[in-house]
Amino acid sequence: MVASAVFITDLSGKAIISRDYRGDIPLTKAIETFSKYLTEVDEEFKKPVFFVDSNGDVISSPEEVGTTGMGETFVYVQSNNLYMCAVTQRNSNIALIVTFLFRLASVFKDYFGAFEEESIRDNFVCIYELLDETMDHGLPQSLDSTILRSFITQEGNRMAEDSKSKPPVALTNAVSWRAEGIKHKKNEIFLDVVEKLNLLVSANGTVLHSEILGAVKMRSFLSGMPELKLGLNDKVMFDATGRNSTGTGRTGKAVELEDIKFHQCVRLARFENDRTISFIPPDGEFDLMTYRLNTQVKPLIWVEAVVEPHRGSRIEYMIKTRSQFKSRSVANNVEIIIPVPPDVDSPSFKSSVGNVTYLPDKDAVVWTIKQFHGGREYLMRAHFGLPSISAADYDAGDKKKGAAHGQTGENAWKSPIAVKFEIPYFTVSGIQVRYLKIIERSGYQALPWVRYITQNGDYQLRMA
Repeated sequence: MVASAVFITDLSGKAIISRDYRGDIPLTKAIETFSKYLTEVDEEFKKPVFFVDSNGDVISSPEEVGTTGMGETFVYVQSNNLYMCAVTQRNSNIALIVTFLFRLASVFKDYFGAFEEESIRDNFVCIYELLDETMDHGLPQSLDSTILRSFITQEGNRMAEDSKSKPPVALTNAVSWRAEGIKHKKNEIFLDVVEKLNLLVSANGTVLHSEILGAVKMRSFLSGMPELKLGLNDKVMFDATGRNSTGTGRTGKAVELEDIKFHQCVRLARFENDRTISFIPPDGEFDLMTYRLNTQVKPLIWVEAVVEPHRGSRIEYMIKTRSQFKSRSVANNVEIIIPVPPDVDSPSFKSSVGNVTYLPDKDAVVWTIKQFHGGREYLMRAHFGLPSISAADYDAGDKKKGAAHGQTGENAWKSPIAVKFEIPYFTVSGIQVRYLKIIERSGYQALPWVRYITQNGDYQLRMA
């Protein structure tokens, strides 16, 4: 990526602040071209990337630049009531430019609390410093606000010349996400393995779709520059080292993770070589890795619904729910959301556990169970009155209710039952942290804390 200039305008295209990095384009003319594009091009034809030839005319693709002489590429994003635009004459990586603009907006928000026209006008000096430090001669530099704060204060005051001439260590070594000299009175690290279960079950009980989306979240409060090594019951690693990946020993069954994405602190070459997750963590909270498992999973909380409508008088529900996980686990704050026809009235409920609430604005009944132990089964009955309307009117109301779900006829309101829950100390995939080693030159002892949580994602069960 090589950007010639970056400027910020209001929604009408009037420039507020700009920075020319390379001097190879007429900046004033570029700003006028951008303003003209915003005001003269219809909204439906505007694109976040557009090309201008040497005559200042907008062209449809960069290939046409070759036939019309040297041109410029404009890349812009909107943030609140502002536009951020980068201009380049080179064949640059557009995706990288867009990423740079969004990251730059995040830096401004972190410094000033809000990224708006007023905050820019109140912080011109600081913004010019940030523009200079985040890009050098059109090439992106550090966009980590933690590192930038080490030599640019929030008030925008300039540093003394002697310290200004020396760049911070974090910019000159490979650990740009962590500053040197961090100290904590108590060295601790907290690791949360959070999994969300996406599930869709048909009316006859067949699992149509199941997917696990996981994240390993960390909160690091460690002094110095610690080296961490994390071991998981990873099937690929077990197979590579000749271990039994299907056994049920101390490490349990191995898990085959898919679509793994790591934080930038993880040494990818080391992971690809021997599946060791080795890293120097940022200070504070961050997501170490995310993963996905596209695997068949039985419903953790099963719900059956028997609906008995009596046309023109009442409708009755019998809801049975069953937890299908081990008895030592407990699902907290369970909500079972059951759709009902519009315009029902006179609700009455009877449940073996929990509370039941009718939400007329959502045409739904919510059955709340504070603690749902594993291997348990509960019942709930609901009774509603129906208005005395004709069959044609009833069907019309049903169709309106179910249009969003692709259903028609008198069962149109029967959208899927949704379930919300959270199960601590449990992962549906079976992933386990085998070890978390902390190595620091000073040799201090740190306390690692590991927690497992399973939550609902898009969890739905269709009614018969």
